[in-house]
Order: sequence, then C-alpha cells, then structure tokens
Amino acid sequence: MIEEKWMKELNRYFEDLRIIEKCQQEARDHFDQFCEFIVEPAFEALEQALEPRGIKVKYDHRKKSSIHIQINFPESKIDNFHYTIVLPPNSLELKLLLKTAGRKNKKSQLEERERPFMPEVKPEDILKLGKEDIIIDIIQKLKEFNYAARTSPD
Repeated sequence: MIEEKWMKELNRYFEDLRIIEKCQQEARDHFDQFCEFIVEPAFEALEQALEPRGIKVKYDHRKKSSIHIQINFPESKIDNFHYTIVLPPNSLELKLLLKTAGRKNKKSQLEERERPFMPEVKPEDILKLGKEDIIIDIIQKLKEFNYAARTSPD
C-alpha cells in the first residue's frame, strides 16, 4: 500500500512537469502567432506612415522571445525610441513585458523602462488585439516619452 502511494505521487509529479512544458510551448507558439499576425503588420503600417515624414523604422522578431521596433530621429540614422514586447522565460501564458527606451536628443544616452505590456488586457485576450491596438500603444508610449523629454528641465 505505501509503495503504491509514493508511486502515484511520483507519477503525478511527472505528469505535472509534462503539463508545465506543454503550457510553456503553447505560450511560445501563441506569442509567435501574436507577433506574426498582429504586431508585425502593425510595425509595417507604422513604418509606412512615418516614412513620408523622414523617419526610419527598423524592426525584428526573435522567435519565441521578443519583437522590437526602433524609431529613429527624423532625417537621421540615430535611434530615438525603442519598443520591445517580451515573452518572459518559462511563461505559462501570454503575460508579456514591455521594454521601452528613448533618447531625449541625438547625443543623450538611452533611458530605459520596463513595465507590463497592456496590463488592462488579460493574457487570454492578447491574441484578440488588432494591429490598430498595437499602433495606438506604440504612439502613446512614444508621445509619453517625447513629451516628457521635451518638457524636462534638464
């Protein structure tokens, strides 16, 4: 009887590990879908809108890990603002992080900030976002940074 109890416990442990690994893989797969079908089209649309204003944009996607957009100063190759959505390691769901960084001017150092990505959106609703939601969030964070930078006394 006692041996049966520990065997059940051991089997439950391995089953729990399998479930954790499955959830982590699903989170990584869902993150890649989110990037490919929602975020990348948002980045492309933003790039097209900024190009006539002389603002260059670069973006890259690191599979199962992060997606990043860099917005340069107008008519410059110097980066002004970075917006990176990150899937934390070992995530079981799409509870994402947002890392932003920006320069007050072309010669200043990057100022970085990390916070939850769209905290008002539940992890299970991330895949329901549209590209417009992403574009609006990028513009809000860009405005927030640049308004603060332009009105800062230093």
